[in-house]
Amino acid sequence: MQPVITVRHLVKRYAQMTAVDHISFQVAEGTCFGLLGPNGAGKTTTIEMLEGILRPTSGDIHYFGQPLKARAIYQDIGIQFQQTALPDYLTVRETLRLFASFYERSLALDELVALCHLHDVVNRDARRLSGGQRQRLLLALALVNDPRVVFLDEPTTGLDPQARRQFWDLLQQIKARGKTIVLTTHYMDEAETLCDHIAIMDQGQIIAEGAPQALLAEHFSGALVGLNDVVLPDDMRQRYASYLSQGRLYIQTQQVEVLLADLLAARVPLSQLQVQTPTLDDLFIKLTGNPLQEAN
Repeated sequence: MQPVITVRHLVKRYAQMTAVDHISFQVAEGTCFGLLGPNGAGKTTTIEMLEGILRPTSGDIHYFGQPLKARAIYQDIGIQFQQTALPDYLTVRETLRLFASFYERSLALDELVALCHLHDVVNRDARRLSGGQRQRLLLALALVNDPRVVFLDEPTTGLDPQARRQFWDLLQQIKARGKTIVLTTHYMDEAETLCDHIAIMDQGQIIAEGAPQALLAEHFSGALVGLNDVVLPDDMRQRYASYLSQGRLYIQTQQVEVLLADLLAARVPLSQLQVQTPTLDDLFIKLTGNPLQEAN
């Protein structure tokens, strides 16, 4: 199957700073592709080049095998920006009608309202929406032209946990309609829930790419045990894969009970010991040495 989007050796420079540094990837049709990483990693710059908003310094972007031509793709893509200023004094219904008028084709208003769960606020002034309601309206605006590809740039930033999960459910429904979703986020749990394929960015480069579970299986084996302020004896460092981040030691093991027995026998202090299944957050720590929240 031909990819929806193909990116080759994409670069974006600003004066002496390189925001995106020779990245390449493909987005398959009908999937959710995630660009992950801390703020400043190059995610938004990358997505704005894919949307035709920014011109790359060098590299190629193709849609369905054809070079990107911004005006030609706008009927086929929908965009939810990090920040969107909406017209004042318009209701949700009026805002949807206004944006629908910008396109050659559009979804029926009632279908958009139902799809994005806007029934209760359709006649409300858009300025009076809660954070979650506003995000659902912005998603409806991204879908108003019935696009083939939907770009979502950190769509759940600032939402409370309940609103985030409600938004995730909504995105699953959008994907079930056959839409291709390109999502940027610095929430690794969001990516694990929504994405079929991810690319983790740091300092303008892709440092890992693949299906979330495949990446975890590639970099981790078994459970992950975390300890504070610990130095392993030499013999244990040879027997166990481990790495250090921010003063915390992480040890990989398929036999937690054996590891704990070895730690006790070596009189290693078990300060704030935690046993967990590795996550994408742990993968980011392993690859960069920093927790994602501290990299923001």
